[in-house]
Amino acid sequence: MTSDNPILKSEVIVNAPSSVGAPMTVQGAVQKTGILLSVVSIMASVGWSRFKGGHSDGVFWMIAGLVVGLIAAIATSFKPEWSPVSAPIYAAAEGLFLGGVSATIDMRFPGIALQAVMLTFGTLFGLLGAYRMGWIRATEKFRAMVVAGTMAVALVYLVTMVLGLFGVQVPFIHSGGTIGILFSLVVVGLAAMNLVLDFDFIEQAADAQAPRYMEWYAAFGLMVTLVWLYMEILKLLVKLADRR
Repeated sequence: MTSDNPILKSEVIVNAPSSVGAPMTVQGAVQKTGILLSVVSIMASVGWSRFKGGHSDGVFWMIAGLVVGLIAAIATSFKPEWSPVSAPIYAAAEGLFLGGVSATIDMRFPGIALQAVMLTFGTLFGLLGAYRMGWIRATEKFRAMVVAGTMAVALVYLVTMVLGLFGVQVPFIHSGGTIGILFSLVVVGLAAMNLVLDFDFIEQAADAQAPRYMEWYAAFGLMVTLVWLYMEILKLLVKLADRR
């Protein structure tokens, strides 16, 4: 029983205490995901309104959402049993952040945020359908490919961030040129493939009769991937818009 998703680690299933009462189910994880998506949507509308309405505290709430979301994500990763509380906190914080970012970009490119949302959910449901139909499976080879690519992208982003602190800009990959667009397409593809690992983790945890709180933990992991996917799609759309 393995999962190479950096958030949804298989060790969590193995090390989880025996469930008291009813164990987690796939349906329960789906319901928890729906709750987290609702929280993100509600808080994103708040963050969006702070920017679109011209309120001066919009940047504060966006940064606060980013920081609180990061803290909640780290806490949930190390303490999955906290997920019934920490996962909704993460969703609320990320909603504020995403709402602010989306509104800022949408003011420059009207309608682009809605396009990113539609593409994100289209990818989610498309891959979920393909997974349920058995057209795509989380095989060992698939896992190795996805985790290697994800770690490579994380390393590139880390190096870019560190160099940026010293005023050094990494050329091409963040621009609207051909290389930048191809890079974004690769990253979007990797983010999408991580959804398959999330689906597989949920099934494995349910089959192992993991504790009920693991429904929240699995939903949290799926939300992390969706947030990443949305941000990468948004970046790709901005690059394409810049070329027009």
